[in-house]
Amino acid sequence: MRKIREVLRLKHGCSCSNREISRSCGIGRATVGDYLHRAKAAGLGWPLPDELSDTALEQQLFPSSAPRTTQARFIPDFHEIHKELQSRKHVTLNLLWQEYKEQHPDGYQYSWFCHSYRDWAAHLDVVMRHEHRAGEKMFVDYTGQTVDLINSESGEIHKAQIFVAVMGASNYTYAEATLSQKVEDWIGSHVRAFSYIGGVPMAVVPDNLKSGVNKTCRYEPDINPTYNDLARHYQTVIIPARVRKPRDKAKAEAGVLLVERWILARLRKHTFFSLADLNREIRKLLQVLNSRSFKKLPGSRQSWFEEIDRPALKPLPATPYELAYWKKATVHLDYHVEVEGYYYSVPHTLVKKKLDIRYTRSTVECFYSNKRVASHLRNIPHGRHSTIKEHMPLRHQKYLEWTPDRFKRWAAKIGPETAMLTELLLLKRTHPQQAYRTLLGILSLGKSYGNERLEAACSRALYINSLSYKSVESILKTGLDQKPLPEKNTKKKPVKHKNIRGAGYFKSTSH
Repeated sequence: MRKIREVLRLKHGCSCSNREISRSCGIGRATVGDYLHRAKAAGLGWPLPDELSDTALEQQLFPSSAPRTTQARFIPDFHEIHKELQSRKHVTLNLLWQEYKEQHPDGYQYSWFCHSYRDWAAHLDVVMRHEHRAGEKMFVDYTGQTVDLINSESGEIHKAQIFVAVMGASNYTYAEATLSQKVEDWIGSHVRAFSYIGGVPMAVVPDNLKSGVNKTCRYEPDINPTYNDLARHYQTVIIPARVRKPRDKAKAEAGVLLVERWILARLRKHTFFSLADLNREIRKLLQVLNSRSFKKLPGSRQSWFEEIDRPALKPLPATPYELAYWKKATVHLDYHVEVEGYYYSVPHTLVKKKLDIRYTRSTVECFYSNKRVASHLRNIPHGRHSTIKEHMPLRHQKYLEWTPDRFKRWAAKIGPETAMLTELLLLKRTHPQQAYRTLLGILSLGKSYGNERLEAACSRALYINSLSYKSVESILKTGLDQKPLPEKNTKKKPVKHKNIRGAGYFKSTSH
């Protein structure tokens, strides 16, 4: 009661304003006003009677402080309520309060129920308060719920995944269905989400999905290189949520729940035979969801987005992101790297070096120490090699002394048929170096099967005109080299070419 007496003294004895009394006593102006109002209602002035004790003063100012009959009301078990909210899907405080009132009709009202539970829950742990600035973050995730897609011909059912993106400040929501959660669909959903909102946020906050994050870590998660490539293209940043920290992406969790309740729940009785039909219905309900008025705030997600988020978004790039894959490859001694069965040249000085390869549907790019060292068109018009002349060394035997002559000498030691196959492979390629990889594989088979069997296998490969490593290897694996060739073809016509010396040359050559 000391502060109340001081408030009355300063007001009536010193004629201070409510603001001055508030500063002097260290209490809010509303509290000062409340004390003065209660004193006036109780007929108290200044100075207070000497015989008025603190207890008597409190009873006059706060008559409602007498024992309350409401104490007899049943107080709910907040621990059980918290457990229900944590473990049961779609359970809300409103539902739990209704169940409480059914069991205790004279129990507390909904506002007290919610306020008391939140006060209790606040003591469980201290959590960060998220304040989302305009255009700052877009939260992304998949719903746990899927939608059935039925194949109209076979009747097979496919589970379509539902991607959700939510803007932090306005709660503006985007959703779509995809066939999977693989990197192709994950990246494509981001591209379409950016297009839907008409701009790019400063940051994207995903869950630790494998398509987005290769290796989870609380402090330095390893972002999937394709996902990182998307971020560079759109000039944004990826900030993955911490492992087992759902509050880091609370907006996404709320958005997922909203999409499940307001979109997927309404589509539960629909039958879909294509992804396009499903997305068409989702888009319709999405417009309804974003234009719905808030319950306790003026406006809607759409109006808040237009007013708050959209002006702060960065503009979209001139072209949408083209899906790119990344891999690591070691440069072979023929200064080519392999991408899905095709070979692309890089500067010969990078032989034996490890490169980062970025490839799309149309291009292949090679990077060494984060610097692009080569670029090729993806579709190779002829053969399986794409070789840029400038990548070739002035003297092809600069590294490890691998030259066509060396391969020929090696083949001649095995036999004339092997030598013939070697010469043909060197002649068939635009550049002899393009045959090095194949020849290394073929000639090395002699270490596993012996030179005699390799010679017989090369003879059969020449006979069937299948001059490849896989063909020779298959002949050896299946033992065809140990079977005689058909009698009628034992006298083969010699292959005539001005650069081929024939089998007789090798028989007379000393090895």
